[in-house]
Amino acid sequence: MSRGRMAAADVRTIAGYALREAVRRRALVVVIVLTVGFLLAVFAYGSHEAFDEVSRLGAAGNADIGLDDQVLTGSTLLGLAMFVTLFLGTVLAVFVTLNAVRGDAERGLLQPLVVRPVGRTTLLLARFLAAVAVCVPYVVIVYGTSVMLTGVTGDYWPDRPVAGGVALASAVTIVVCLALVGTTLLSSTANGIAIFMIFGAGLAAGLMGQIGSALNSETLEQISSIASWILPFEAIYQDGLHALTADIGGATGVVVELGPFGGAQDAGPLLYPYALAYLVIASLLANRIFNRMDL
Repeated sequence: MSRGRMAAADVRTIAGYALREAVRRRALVVVIVLTVGFLLAVFAYGSHEAFDEVSRLGAAGNADIGLDDQVLTGSTLLGLAMFVTLFLGTVLAVFVTLNAVRGDAERGLLQPLVVRPVGRTTLLLARFLAAVAVCVPYVVIVYGTSVMLTGVTGDYWPDRPVAGGVALASAVTIVVCLALVGTTLLSSTANGIAIFMIFGAGLAAGLMGQIGSALNSETLEQISSIASWILPFEAIYQDGLHALTADIGGATGVVVELGPFGGAQDAGPLLYPYALAYLVIASLLANRIFNRMDL
Protein backbone atom coordinates (compact mmCIF):
# COMPACT_ATOMS: atom_id res chain seq x y z
CA MET A 1 0.00 0.00 0.00
CA SER A 2 1.32 3.46 -0.92
CA ARG A 3 2.21 6.00 1.74
CA GLY A 4 -0.66 8.26 0.65
CA ARG A 5 -3.22 5.47 1.00
CA MET A 6 -1.80 4.55 4.39
CA ALA A 7 -2.09 8.15 5.57
CA ALA A 8 -5.71 8.33 4.33
CA ALA A 9 -6.50 5.10 6.17
CA ASP A 10 -4.90 6.49 9.33
CA VAL A 11 -7.01 9.64 9.04
CA ARG A 12 -10.20 7.58 8.73
CA THR A 13 -9.23 5.41 11.69
CA ILE A 14 -8.45 8.32 14.01
CA ALA A 15 -11.55 10.23 12.88
CA GLY A 16 -13.68 7.18 13.64
CA TYR A 17 -12.07 6.91 17.06
CA ALA A 18 -12.84 10.58 17.76
CA LEU A 19 -16.49 10.12 16.80
CA ARG A 20 -16.85 7.02 18.97
CA GLU A 21 -15.23 8.87 21.86
CA ALA A 22 -17.77 11.69 21.54
CA VAL A 23 -20.59 9.16 21.66
CA ARG A 24 -19.04 7.35 24.62
CA ARG A 25 -18.72 10.58 26.56
CA ARG A 26 -22.36 11.35 25.75
CA ALA A 27 -21.41 14.73 24.31
CA LEU A 28 -23.70 14.15 21.35
CA VAL A 29 -26.53 13.09 23.65
CA VAL A 30 -26.26 16.33 25.65
CA VAL A 31 -26.30 18.48 22.52
CA ILE A 32 -29.18 16.52 20.97
CA VAL A 33 -31.29 16.93 24.12
CA LEU A 34 -30.58 20.68 24.15
CA THR A 35 -31.40 20.91 20.45
CA VAL A 36 -34.70 19.05 20.69
CA GLY A 37 -35.64 21.20 23.67
CA PHE A 38 -34.90 24.37 21.73
CA LEU A 39 -36.60 23.35 18.48
CA LEU A 40 -39.74 21.81 19.95
CA ALA A 41 -40.28 23.36 23.37
CA VAL A 42 -39.09 26.87 22.50
CA PHE A 43 -38.79 27.64 18.80
CA ALA A 44 -41.76 25.74 17.33
CA TYR A 45 -44.17 26.82 20.06
CA GLY A 46 -42.81 30.37 20.16
CA SER A 47 -43.05 30.72 16.38
CA HIS A 48 -46.63 29.49 16.38
CA GLU A 49 -47.62 31.93 19.12
CA ALA A 50 -45.77 34.85 17.52
CA PHE A 51 -47.31 34.38 14.09
CA ASP A 52 -50.71 33.75 15.66
CA GLU A 53 -50.47 37.07 17.47
CA VAL A 54 -49.48 38.82 14.24
CA SER A 55 -52.47 37.23 12.52
CA ARG A 56 -54.82 38.45 15.26
CA LEU A 57 -53.48 41.98 15.04
CA GLY A 58 -53.99 42.02 11.29
CA ALA A 59 -52.22 44.01 8.64
CA ALA A 60 -52.97 47.32 10.39
CA GLY A 61 -50.62 46.59 13.28
CA ASN A 62 -47.59 48.56 12.06
CA ALA A 63 -48.81 49.51 8.59
CA ASP A 64 -48.90 53.19 9.52
CA ILE A 65 -45.10 53.23 9.95
CA GLY A 66 -44.36 50.98 6.99
CA LEU A 67 -43.48 47.77 8.86
CA ASP A 68 -44.48 44.32 7.63
CA ASP A 69 -45.32 42.42 10.82
CA GLN A 70 -45.03 38.97 9.26
CA VAL A 71 -41.61 39.65 7.75
CA LEU A 72 -40.40 41.35 10.92
CA THR A 73 -41.55 38.41 13.06
CA GLY A 74 -40.17 35.74 10.75
CA SER A 75 -36.77 37.36 10.25
CA THR A 76 -36.40 37.98 13.99
CA LEU A 77 -37.23 34.37 14.77
CA LEU A 78 -34.74 33.13 12.20
CA GLY A 79 -32.13 35.50 13.62
CA LEU A 80 -32.75 33.86 16.99
CA ALA A 81 -32.48 30.42 15.37
CA MET A 82 -29.16 31.27 13.69
CA PHE A 83 -27.71 32.59 16.94
CA VAL A 84 -28.78 29.54 18.97
CA THR A 85 -27.64 27.17 16.21
CA LEU A 86 -24.17 28.71 16.13
CA PHE A 87 -24.01 28.64 19.93
CA LEU A 88 -25.02 24.98 20.11
CA GLY A 89 -22.59 24.23 17.29
CA THR A 90 -19.87 25.86 19.36
CA VAL A 91 -20.83 23.72 22.36
CA LEU A 92 -20.60 20.63 20.16
CA ALA A 93 -17.23 21.72 18.74
CA VAL A 94 -15.84 22.14 22.25
CA PHE A 95 -17.09 18.69 23.30
CA VAL A 96 -15.77 16.92 20.20
CA THR A 97 -12.31 18.50 20.44
CA LEU A 98 -12.15 18.46 24.24
CA ASN A 99 -9.26 16.01 24.60
CA ALA A 100 -7.89 16.15 21.07
CA VAL A 101 -4.28 16.92 22.06
CA ARG A 102 -3.52 18.04 25.62
CA GLY A 103 -6.16 15.87 27.25
CA ASP A 104 -5.06 12.67 25.50
CA ALA A 105 -1.39 13.56 26.00
CA GLU A 106 -1.89 13.99 29.75
CA ARG A 107 -3.55 10.56 29.89
CA GLY A 108 -0.72 8.97 27.91
CA LEU A 109 -2.90 8.06 24.91
CA LEU A 110 -1.06 10.04 22.25
CA GLN A 111 2.47 8.82 22.69
CA PRO A 112 1.98 5.38 21.09
CA LEU A 113 0.16 6.93 18.13
CA VAL A 114 2.20 9.95 17.11
CA VAL A 115 5.54 8.13 16.98
CA ARG A 116 4.48 5.22 14.80
CA PRO A 117 2.51 4.51 12.67
CA VAL A 118 0.21 7.56 12.59
CA GLY A 119 2.21 10.72 13.21
CA ARG A 120 1.17 14.05 14.66
CA THR A 121 0.02 15.83 11.50
CA THR A 122 -2.20 12.90 10.50
CA LEU A 123 -3.73 12.71 13.97
CA LEU A 124 -4.49 16.43 14.08
CA LEU A 125 -6.02 16.38 10.59
CA ALA A 126 -8.18 13.39 11.53
CA ARG A 127 -9.47 15.09 14.68
CA PHE A 128 -10.28 18.20 12.68
CA LEU A 129 -12.15 16.26 9.99
CA ALA A 130 -14.05 14.25 12.62
CA ALA A 131 -15.17 17.39 14.42
CA VAL A 132 -16.21 19.07 11.16
CA ALA A 133 -18.09 15.91 10.11
CA VAL A 134 -20.17 16.19 13.30
CA CYS A 135 -20.60 19.96 13.64
CA VAL A 136 -21.34 21.00 10.05
CA PRO A 137 -24.23 18.57 9.44
CA TYR A 138 -25.54 19.41 12.89
CA VAL A 139 -25.81 23.18 12.29
CA VAL A 140 -27.19 22.66 8.78
CA ILE A 141 -29.92 20.31 10.04
CA VAL A 142 -30.90 22.57 12.96
CA TYR A 143 -30.91 25.66 10.73
CA GLY A 144 -32.90 23.89 8.02
CA THR A 145 -35.44 22.70 10.59
CA SER A 146 -35.80 26.26 11.88
CA VAL A 147 -36.43 27.56 8.36
CA MET A 148 -39.07 24.89 7.82
CA LEU A 149 -40.75 25.72 11.13
CA THR A 150 -41.06 29.42 10.32
CA GLY A 151 -42.37 28.51 6.88
CA VAL A 152 -44.97 26.07 8.22
CA THR A 153 -46.11 28.11 11.23
CA GLY A 154 -46.05 31.56 9.67
CA ASP A 155 -45.67 31.14 5.92
CA TYR A 156 -42.42 33.11 6.10
CA TRP A 157 -39.46 32.04 3.96
CA PRO A 158 -36.13 33.91 4.00
CA ASP A 159 -34.70 35.47 0.86
CA ARG A 160 -31.57 33.31 0.53
CA PRO A 161 -31.87 30.35 2.89
CA VAL A 162 -28.97 28.39 1.35
CA ALA A 163 -26.58 31.28 2.01
CA GLY A 164 -27.58 31.26 5.67
CA GLY A 165 -26.81 27.55 5.95
CA VAL A 166 -23.45 27.95 4.22
CA ALA A 167 -22.60 30.79 6.61
CA LEU A 168 -23.36 28.69 9.69
CA ALA A 169 -21.39 25.73 8.34
CA SER A 170 -18.41 27.96 7.59
CA ALA A 171 -18.58 29.72 10.96
CA VAL A 172 -18.67 26.49 12.97
CA THR A 173 -15.75 25.12 10.91
CA ILE A 174 -13.65 28.09 12.02
CA VAL A 175 -14.74 27.53 15.63
CA VAL A 176 -13.60 23.89 15.35
CA CYS A 177 -10.22 25.03 14.03
CA LEU A 178 -9.81 27.54 16.86
CA ALA A 179 -10.73 24.83 19.36
CA LEU A 180 -8.01 22.58 17.94
CA VAL A 181 -5.46 25.39 18.14
CA GLY A 182 -6.48 25.87 21.74
CA THR A 183 -6.19 22.19 22.59
CA THR A 184 -2.52 22.23 21.56
CA LEU A 185 -1.88 24.98 24.10
CA LEU A 186 -4.34 24.53 26.95
CA SER A 187 -5.81 21.83 29.13
CA SER A 188 -9.29 20.57 28.30
CA THR A 189 -11.11 22.75 30.82
CA ALA A 190 -9.11 25.88 30.04
CA ASN A 191 -9.61 25.40 26.31
CA GLY A 192 -13.36 24.99 26.69
CA ILE A 193 -13.54 28.20 28.71
CA ALA A 194 -11.36 30.02 26.18
CA ILE A 195 -13.52 29.01 23.21
CA PHE A 196 -16.71 30.13 24.93
CA MET A 197 -15.04 33.45 25.81
CA ILE A 198 -13.94 33.86 22.18
CA PHE A 199 -17.50 33.15 21.06
CA GLY A 200 -18.78 35.75 23.52
CA ALA A 201 -16.19 38.27 22.33
CA GLY A 202 -17.34 37.78 18.74
CA LEU A 203 -20.97 38.28 19.75
CA ALA A 204 -20.05 41.40 21.73
CA ALA A 205 -18.24 42.77 18.67
CA GLY A 206 -21.36 42.31 16.58
CA LEU A 207 -23.55 44.00 19.17
CA MET A 208 -21.05 46.85 19.46
CA GLY A 209 -21.31 47.42 15.73
CA GLN A 210 -25.09 47.39 16.05
CA ILE A 211 -24.93 50.07 18.75
CA GLY A 212 -22.44 52.06 16.67
CA SER A 213 -24.76 51.93 13.67
CA ALA A 214 -27.71 53.13 15.75
CA LEU A 215 -25.64 55.98 17.24
CA ASN A 216 -23.89 56.73 13.94
CA SER A 217 -20.55 56.21 15.69
CA GLU A 218 -17.76 55.43 13.23
CA THR A 219 -15.40 54.48 16.07
CA LEU A 220 -17.68 51.76 17.44
CA GLU A 221 -18.38 50.47 13.95
CA GLN A 222 -14.66 50.33 13.16
CA ILE A 223 -13.85 48.50 16.42
CA SER A 224 -16.63 46.02 15.66
CA SER A 225 -15.38 45.50 12.11
CA ILE A 226 -11.79 44.85 13.22
CA ALA A 227 -12.91 42.41 15.92
CA SER A 228 -15.20 40.60 13.50
CA TRP A 229 -12.35 40.04 11.05
CA ILE A 230 -10.02 38.89 13.82
CA LEU A 231 -12.76 36.40 14.71
CA PRO A 232 -14.18 35.75 11.23
CA PHE A 233 -16.90 33.40 12.40
CA GLU A 234 -18.68 36.55 13.61
CA ALA A 235 -18.30 38.30 10.23
CA ILE A 236 -19.62 35.17 8.49
CA TYR A 237 -22.54 34.99 10.92
CA GLN A 238 -23.42 38.63 10.18
CA ASP A 239 -23.14 37.96 6.45
CA GLY A 240 -25.49 34.99 6.83
CA LEU A 241 -28.02 37.13 8.68
CA HIS A 242 -27.80 39.68 5.88
CA ALA A 243 -28.47 36.99 3.27
CA LEU A 244 -31.74 36.06 4.98
CA THR A 245 -33.13 39.59 4.63
CA ALA A 246 -31.15 40.91 1.66
CA ASP A 247 -34.21 41.63 -0.48
CA ILE A 248 -36.32 43.31 2.21
CA GLY A 249 -36.66 47.05 1.69
CA GLY A 250 -38.19 50.03 3.44
CA ALA A 251 -38.52 50.47 7.18
CA THR A 252 -38.83 46.71 7.72
CA GLY A 253 -35.45 46.14 6.07
CA VAL A 254 -33.78 48.72 8.30
CA VAL A 255 -35.23 47.18 11.48
CA VAL A 256 -34.34 43.57 10.66
CA GLU A 257 -30.76 44.50 9.77
CA LEU A 258 -30.17 45.93 13.23
CA GLY A 259 -30.68 42.84 15.31
CA PRO A 260 -31.43 41.79 17.96
CA PHE A 261 -28.92 38.95 17.61
CA GLY A 262 -26.04 40.78 15.94
CA GLY A 263 -26.29 43.23 13.07
CA ALA A 264 -26.91 41.81 9.61
CA GLN A 265 -24.09 43.07 7.42
CA ASP A 266 -22.90 42.19 3.93
CA ALA A 267 -19.16 41.56 4.32
CA GLY A 268 -18.43 41.61 0.59
CA PRO A 269 -16.80 39.11 -1.79
CA LEU A 270 -13.48 38.87 0.11
CA LEU A 271 -14.95 37.36 3.27
CA TYR A 272 -14.89 33.70 2.30
CA PRO A 273 -11.43 33.76 0.65
CA TYR A 274 -10.16 35.50 3.78
CA ALA A 275 -11.90 32.93 6.01
CA LEU A 276 -10.29 30.10 4.01
CA ALA A 277 -6.84 31.68 4.37
CA TYR A 278 -7.52 32.20 8.10
CA LEU A 279 -8.47 28.54 8.40
CA VAL A 280 -5.30 27.39 6.64
CA ILE A 281 -3.02 29.62 8.75
CA ALA A 282 -4.70 28.56 12.01
CA SER A 283 -4.38 24.90 10.99
CA LEU A 284 -0.69 25.30 10.18
CA LEU A 285 -0.18 27.05 13.51
CA ALA A 286 -1.88 24.21 15.40
CA ASN A 287 0.21 21.67 13.50
CA ARG A 288 3.45 23.53 14.23
CA ILE A 289 2.67 23.82 17.94
CA PHE A 290 1.68 20.16 18.13
CA ASN A 291 4.82 19.01 16.34
CA ARG A 292 7.00 21.00 18.74
CA MET A 293 5.22 19.68 21.86
CA ASP A 294 7.18 17.57 24.29
CA LEU A 295 4.96 14.57 24.96
